Amino acid sequence: MSDDQIVRNCAPTLAGIKTGSLFNVSISSDSDFKKDIISFNRSMREKGVRIIPLKICETYALIYLYRPDMLGRDLSDPMAAGILKRFGYSLNSSDSCVAGLVRRLKSSPMFPHEIGLFLGYPPADVDGFIKSPNEGFCEVGYWKVYSDAEKARRVFKRYKQCTEEYGRMLRSGRTLEQLVV
Repeated sequence: MSDDQIVRNCAPTLAGIKTGSLFNVSISSDSDFKKDIISFNRSMREKGVRIIPLKICETYALIYLYRPDMLGRDLSDPMAAGILKRFGYSLNSSDSCVAGLVRRLKSSPMFPHEIGLFLGYPPADVDGFIKSPNEGFCEVGYWKVYSDAEKARRVFKRYKQCTEEYGRMLRSGRTLEQLVV
């Protein structure tokens, strides 16, 4: 798991403007992979960023990098909570919701569409996608937009600019720890 890979996939989350990000990593050594996760979490704990594997397969893992405080706020939204409740999530805490997401990824043959809530997508858009993934959307970018296209376009632009700037800063010698706000 390289710093470049993390920045390329997670810059807006590192910058504190997005709740969470997903990316895949290749696993060559289980013990090295676990050490990387532990090391990252230890170094980023004070900055409010956490990384966990959501699903581990033989040669790769689906990684979730997120800001627990932002996730707690996002999941407390009544519409988000309603969506999660429909899929059987325990709403006791954001940690219990993340544990529920891990269970859904392991047990469901389909990718759980409510995952957008864990990435900071608007609940109305997540709900629209769950109800009709191929119809009714008005914009496509980081996610399919069903509600406020203009606001989404501004967010997409901000995410893109952030990713480009973080990539420049990493290439100029900044460390990952220096980049995390």
